[in-house]
Amino acid sequence: MKTAFAYWDDRIAPVFDTAPRIHVVETEAGRIVGESEEVLPQGPPVHRALRLVELGIGALVCGAISRPQHGLVAAYGIEVVPFVAGDLREVVKAWIGGGLDRSAFAMPGCRGRRGRCLGGRQGMYQEVRDMNRKGRGMGGGGGQGQGGQGRGQGGQGAQGGRRPGRMGGPLAAGPAGYCVCSQCGQREPHQRGLPCAERRCSKCGAAMTRE
Repeated sequence: MKTAFAYWDDRIAPVFDTAPRIHVVETEAGRIVGESEEVLPQGPPVHRALRLVELGIGALVCGAISRPQHGLVAAYGIEVVPFVAGDLREVVKAWIGGGLDRSAFAMPGCRGRRGRCLGGRQGMYQEVRDMNRKGRGMGGGGGQGQGGQGRGQGGQGAQGGRRPGRMGGPLAAGPAGYCVCSQCGQREPHQRGLPCAERRCSKCGAAMTRE
């Protein structure tokens, strides 16, 4: 299995969305069999997610990560282990030994790697449990969507009725769903707030449509 550790200056980077590099560790039976340093692309969040896919990453260990970026990475089947802080080598060692649940590696204001993060930058989501579900699973659960799909009225969550997409397209479970290239058929996870019609295929550059 390959695990990517987003880092900066030999420490876990505070925010994955702007981290310049990842340290990739390949393990077998709890032993390191390969390591490499890789550069992360700048630009749209999907480019970072696709780079992880290209490298065959199975898990991403990082600091804070925005909800759209988290959703894109998880949509490709990559486990996200967020809100981690500390020296890169110590974090790698703890990950291999199964010790990252310890509070010693949690970012300030966060209760462990799968709990709630109370502090942090604007736009960073507060809860990460149940977020490592692939693709369309993002549409249910916490209900923190936009356009009236948020926390609901009268105490109701967003799991109730389903609504058409922002651009009048298919439901696509709110922010989830996929954009499809009109030329090569490339499928990419839909990004909240960015209509598929305004995107270009990362593979061939053609216009995309909502699935």
